[in-house]
Amino acid sequence: MKENPGHNGYSCANINHFSDYDIYLFKNGSHYRLYEKLGAHIYDTVDSTGMIIKGVHFSVWAPNAQSVSVAGDFNGWNIDANPMGPRWDESGIWEAFVPGLSKGCTYKFHIKSKISQQQTYRADPFAFFCETPPKTASIIWDTEYNWTDLPWMEKRHLRNRLDCPFSIYEFHAASWKRVADDFNRSLSYRELAQQLTAYIKDTGFTHVELMPVMEHPFYGSWGYQTTGYFAPTSRLGAPQDFMYLIDCLHNNDIGVILDWVPSHFPNDMHALAMFDGTELYEHKDPKKGFHPDWKSLIFNYGRREVRQFLISSALFWLDKYHADGLRIDAVASMLYLDYSRKEGQWIPNKFGGRENLEAIEFLKELNTAVYKNYGDVQTFAEESTAWPAVTKPVYAGGLGFGIKWNMGWMHDSLQYFQKDPVYRKFHHNELTFTFWYAFFENFILPLSHDEVVYGKKSLLEKMPGDNWQKFANLRLLLAYMYGFPGKKLLFMGNEIGQHEEWHHEASIDWGLLENSENAGVKKLVSDLNIIYRTEKALHANDFMPESFEWLDFGDSSQSTLFFSRRHEKTTGEEKYKSTIVVACNFTPSPRYKYRIGVPEPGVWKEILNSDAEIYGGSGHGNFGKVKAAKVPSHSKPYSISITLPPLAVIYLKKQTRI
Repeated sequence: MKENPGHNGYSCANINHFSDYDIYLFKNGSHYRLYEKLGAHIYDTVDSTGMIIKGVHFSVWAPNAQSVSVAGDFNGWNIDANPMGPRWDESGIWEAFVPGLSKGCTYKFHIKSKISQQQTYRADPFAFFCETPPKTASIIWDTEYNWTDLPWMEKRHLRNRLDCPFSIYEFHAASWKRVADDFNRSLSYRELAQQLTAYIKDTGFTHVELMPVMEHPFYGSWGYQTTGYFAPTSRLGAPQDFMYLIDCLHNNDIGVILDWVPSHFPNDMHALAMFDGTELYEHKDPKKGFHPDWKSLIFNYGRREVRQFLISSALFWLDKYHADGLRIDAVASMLYLDYSRKEGQWIPNKFGGRENLEAIEFLKELNTAVYKNYGDVQTFAEESTAWPAVTKPVYAGGLGFGIKWNMGWMHDSLQYFQKDPVYRKFHHNELTFTFWYAFFENFILPLSHDEVVYGKKSLLEKMPGDNWQKFANLRLLLAYMYGFPGKKLLFMGNEIGQHEEWHHEASIDWGLLENSENAGVKKLVSDLNIIYRTEKALHANDFMPESFEWLDFGDSSQSTLFFSRRHEKTTGEEKYKSTIVVACNFTPSPRYKYRIGVPEPGVWKEILNSDAEIYGGSGHGNFGKVKAAKVPSHSKPYSISITLPPLAVIYLKKQTRI
């Protein structure tokens, strides 16, 4: 090996950090754990006298650099003290070993471009820890942690399958709860571990989804302008503190999904942009490499080193942080070359189309790698168009995601609910249309952060009517969502009926829980989570059309909907079929003696009523049960006569042995 001179004469010759196989994989675009090689790694090596030398091996991919050095607090940020040398194998990787360094030292790479002669200090793209913004240096760190979540990890395949309940609480870690008497600071990862875990247990969600925790310089981006693809933000603590948070959640049987952003990155000059004086990570042509909406840069998915960088990042969070899933942000912006561009502002693909063929292949490669390594996790696509086969396996021609956000359901449902009930009968199709494509993909129903910001109002304040009707409509929406086919996602604050929009500088208004109406919404969500998790009819066959049946979708004049969710257990000693009728009244007028056809005789138990007094409702209902009569209705041999409460949903359950 050609020696690369290091600090005080030490070189990389005694360190076999990169094997020939590593370089082979890297050059062929199939090294999916580059974080184990590139970046800063604490090492022990032996000098020519046999003496053990402790230090750090640095390496960085910068193929168009004329010179690279590592500068930091350990050498007074002297760019001449620790030069790095290029590897002999034309990989474009520069490396050096610096003895005497240890965990906690700050550093950057100083890169001089041989193309532009530009000289810049760069944060390490593979850093495990970063200085707290606005500082931008990388920190030498490790990923060692004594995990205690083995019981969760061993049983994850039983809790994270597509036939399992997914009731996801989406939250922003830095604003979920603030400490008002301590300068309104955020909770640390370790404080969140105690307080968030207790809250999720109390409310009954199965998973949490963190908005991006990867390091980002602009706090107001909410994490969606990532610069540290291998580092949790240091605003809330060290990497091991974040591991502790996930460990605590797992030890309380709560899954963890991380929001992850491979769709674009910011143009901050300390990070990936023009990294070695050239467009290394982004496309050179702004028609492909610049995002007009977000003023950010778009990854060059056709470059194998870029694909490896991103897939290594995805696997890193699964490997080192035990994440149970990844939510892939802004997939639609990746799939279309003309996304948010006018005519003449985009470049067609080689077939003349608008599909981004390189991004499509990247997403397939990403999902293949994730599921090959972790068959017990899920990937979630935030994809806002009707792109086909998003959740079909790659071998079947799909993109290979596990679950897709149902943006159509969200849009149509919120559009409907914002209308005065007097006019809802003219918009009945906004509810019923979504059922016709409910099984085209493996859908999750998202009431996410995007719907409660930028003047859109909170969920509660979207609702029409006086204060009572607003809360009734919110309870109606939540109960309707939990009855509708698909997994569930609810953004923080929605579960307590917060009045104000979410703002990243403000905590959820926890004081609202002193009000009976807000406490009632929280109680409803908790009970919905219990029912959803317990009743397999509501989750086990979410993606199968046979789990759903219309009972009546045509009564637009009274703005009512009736459908059933079904599950059959045909194995084991106890065989049964379970049916839950979901009855919805989208007006403030109670419906008495309303007859609806049901498939079976006997007693139907009212297991949920969103108008119950305990939730802040008026208390209309069916005294806990109704009995089916042999009176045909809605093409069924039996029917029930029920009271439909105002602006409410009721669930009626019948379970029989088979």
